[in-house]
Amino acid sequence: MSTSVRFSPEIEERLDRLARETGRAKSFYIKQMVEGNIDAVEDCYLAESVLERIRSGKEAVHTSASVRDQLGLGD
Repeated sequence: MSTSVRFSPEIEERLDRLARETGRAKSFYIKQMVEGNIDAVEDCYLAESVLERIRSGKEAVHTSASVRDQLGLGD
């Protein structure tokens, strides 16, 4: 899959320098950065999405006490 990404001039220069000095393609480093960090980015943005749904009342919140009550386990 091919994707186009625009970087700031500063980031572009850093990538250019890294690629030039190591003899690797910029795409190699971009791929490494995405693959190495996508878990953290997903965690952050997906957690924000869930939090927004909870705050808006669109997502149910279950406490351990409410789950115990629903299961008839009581205290």
